[in-house]
Amino acid sequence: MRNFSYARATSIDEARVQAALPAHALLAGGTTLLDLAKCGVAEPDTVVDITRLGGLDTIRVDDRGARIGALAKMSHVADHAAIRAQYPAIAEALALAASPQVRNMATIGGNLMQRTRCAYFRDPAAFPACNKRNPGSGCAALGGVTRNHAVLGTSDACIATYPGDLAVALMALDAVIHTSGRSILVEDFFPLPGTTPHRETALEPGELITAVSLPATPAARRSTYLKVRDRQSYEFAAASAAVGLELEADGRTIRELRVALGGVATRPWRARAVECALRGQPLEEARVKEASRLAVEGAIARGDNAYKIDLAPRVVARAILAVGGVA
Repeated sequence: MRNFSYARATSIDEARVQAALPAHALLAGGTTLLDLAKCGVAEPDTVVDITRLGGLDTIRVDDRGARIGALAKMSHVADHAAIRAQYPAIAEALALAASPQVRNMATIGGNLMQRTRCAYFRDPAAFPACNKRNPGSGCAALGGVTRNHAVLGTSDACIATYPGDLAVALMALDAVIHTSGRSILVEDFFPLPGTTPHRETALEPGELITAVSLPATPAARRSTYLKVRDRQSYEFAAASAAVGLELEADGRTIRELRVALGGVATRPWRARAVECALRGQPLEEARVKEASRLAVEGAIARGDNAYKIDLAPRVVARAILAVGGVA
């Protein structure tokens, strides 16, 4: 890790100006930035501390929805009583992410800005070819060990998996990300890699996340997050699913369904085909399992990651049945 300068922003406008400068990086919880600096992926000249910006760590929940400040700690949001009651998928996704130590430091905004865990991306000394680090240099993962790589949303330029849990739950619940200048639907915040995998978010230079908001809906109140991983502590998802469900008055017909996938795609992945297939249908195990196969529609396996195409629909079905009280 090379040396860098430290600066502290005293206002959002000052942070914006600093962030727009070349080789300047914003510092909140630091759990991602310093990790990337140590492995030689991030090489800032100046780190701009934004942890003292007032008002960005508040959590508000009322009848209209929730608004979570970008500097709120992951652990605080996960433990917030109203979030747990009104948005259980959000609380569960955060509780299953990282370690307790990381959750006590990491912020909501920083979590959304985390970068892929692709081993080829994080080892520039051994693998100089990476279109995400150096556009046009190639992709060392193609033809390599691909067990943790994506099967959905990939391109010939990048197959790196989006690693986060929170954004998957936000995707299912139609969250909006607020920045210093605009509001962006979470579905529009994470672009597909295409031929420009180095562009990982919709943020422009000098733009910073200030808050995340969630609408209040019956599907949000009846939601869950299911994460399948190789071990039960501090591990990224092999496949995960965030599900929100609303039933008709008869208690068995699906009125509204929200499904998003994690661990299998290059971005948080909305499974609208599953939602459409089950909306208006009885909540029955066989029907749910059949429809859940649509979650991996269009998936492309590359060697070691073929298991994800079988695994992801099972995770989706389990999550739907669990939140529906069938399993």
